[in-house]
Amino acid sequence: MWSIEKKIEGPYDFDQVLARNALDPLRAVNRSERSILVPLWIRKRPVVIKVRGTGDVHSPSVRIEGEEAKYRDEAVKEIERIFQFNEPLQPIHDHFRKTSLAPIFEKHRGTPLVLDFDYFESITRCIIHQQLNLKFAYVLTERFVRTFGTVKDGVPFYPLPEDVARLSPEQLRPLQFSRRKAEYVIGFAEKVASGELDLQQLVKKEDGEIIRELIRYRGIGRWTAENFLLFGAGRKNLFPKADIGLQRAVQKVFGLKERPTEREMEEIGKEWEPYLSYASLYLWRSIEPGA
Repeated sequence: MWSIEKKIEGPYDFDQVLARNALDPLRAVNRSERSILVPLWIRKRPVVIKVRGTGDVHSPSVRIEGEEAKYRDEAVKEIERIFQFNEPLQPIHDHFRKTSLAPIFEKHRGTPLVLDFDYFESITRCIIHQQLNLKFAYVLTERFVRTFGTVKDGVPFYPLPEDVARLSPEQLRPLQFSRRKAEYVIGFAEKVASGELDLQQLVKKEDGEIIRELIRYRGIGRWTAENFLLFGAGRKNLFPKADIGLQRAVQKVFGLKERPTEREMEEIGKEWEPYLSYASLYLWRSIEPGA
């Protein structure tokens, strides 16, 4: 057993992190303990890491714990990347204090851009979620993971690409996957498992190059590619203009009669650069349950 205490530059609201993750039934969140169990694939081995909040918004800190010392350094580095512990939020708040989003940034002060736990998971989940309402999207994803993934210490892990690549569409159909969606998920896994698509190398490229690369594959359009850039690769200046939820949030915040068009979204978002990803995050947060 190992553990380290990590101090974070404030503001950083770990309770907001837990609240957002608790929306996903696959996330092992304990709100009363202020902790989350994170499933990491390290060297193809499932490793569970516990992250527990020990500070407050203004003087934030966390305790990171794991079982096997041989995975500690890799696990800590990945946890820091996922939870963006080394990305100061104060300059971002200073920027938005002078914009039309100042009220929601003040209300949700210290909410970081937390990333998906794995690149393959990030895109697979986006493919599953496409054209579904959020409630059923979570249900379908949970069925997929609990049927074909792994469980360790009670924590569910997404299946590895090579495991998904061995599936047939017929195996996903009883879960209520459409045949086309099943083919998309399996086809994407085949490209990753074969090495044709190296996600570790992909994230090193420029935004436009990543989008062009991803949309070559069946089942991946611009919406999925942009969501991967935001929540997979952690890019800071992404604003998915076609996202209906984001359009609804803008409509609510600005008191518009109708959802804004993509062109209107682009115009509205200009004052939020170069932190459009944070504008997206806080706008989504403003319409989530309990916001």
